[in-house]
Amino acid sequence: MLGRDDLVLCSGTLLNHGFQSLVEAAVAGGYGAITLWPQDVARAHAEGLSDADLRQMLADNGLRVADLDPLMNWTAQAVPGPGESRFEMASEDDFLRIAEALGARSINAVQGFGSELELDRAAEDLAGVCDRAAEHGLLVTVEFLPWSGIPDAATACDLVERTGRKNATVLVDTWHWFRGGASLDQLRAIPGERIGSTQFNDAPVQSWENLVDETMEARLNPGEGAIPLVEVVQVLDEIGSTAPIGVEVFNKRHESMAAAEVGRDTAEAMRRVLAAARSA
Repeated sequence: MLGRDDLVLCSGTLLNHGFQSLVEAAVAGGYGAITLWPQDVARAHAEGLSDADLRQMLADNGLRVADLDPLMNWTAQAVPGPGESRFEMASEDDFLRIAEALGARSINAVQGFGSELELDRAAEDLAGVCDRAAEHGLLVTVEFLPWSGIPDAATACDLVERTGRKNATVLVDTWHWFRGGASLDQLRAIPGERIGSTQFNDAPVQSWENLVDETMEARLNPGEGAIPLVEVVQVLDEIGSTAPIGVEVFNKRHESMAAAEVGRDTAEAMRRVLAAARSA
């Protein structure tokens, strides 16, 4: 069981590096788990690795799969138009198959397209995802994005509560939280058991003109920017969150770095933040 003291290396930190590199980075950083995108698994299959090979690699290195990320077509209100998505869209069935094959903990639902959402309709759609996920013993997390119809923690929590499903939870990504208003009170208002996962990273005060480009290319390691990460950790602890500590640092510089170096750097940065937050 992953908990608040476990570090999770998120796949986006090593975008396009591949499954084996992600495992190597996680081991180097002392992470307890990784997250995966469906394309990580598809790429591993294309390289000749089976699901059994992937399971064995995880077991040999003492790693688990936390989130499968990101399920973007969970509601018809947020389906991308032709050529709009930067990534190949995987279906819910794909997510459930991978979760079953690799023993994942949760599926992360994101409204990646569109700036509006009718919450009651979205809650019905999300409840259906939750029911099907529950058949596999999975949590469903909802990640809020500042440019979407789920722009902040309060809206994500409202949506989750409207589903009436116990396995519906909120994913807190500190970059999206910061660029979406940075309200500690919104985080404090979420019941601790409704925090399913976290993704920590940092950012400078000044944002790029294009937030999507910034979030995919220029996040900073925890502690390198202006996000009050110590306070975020303290609020999550205060409300009783037991979600593991994910680290997701999309940054172009990682493309030219060794995977192990990325794993060590990000983990050490996050541990410094946790130490500062929990020693106070």
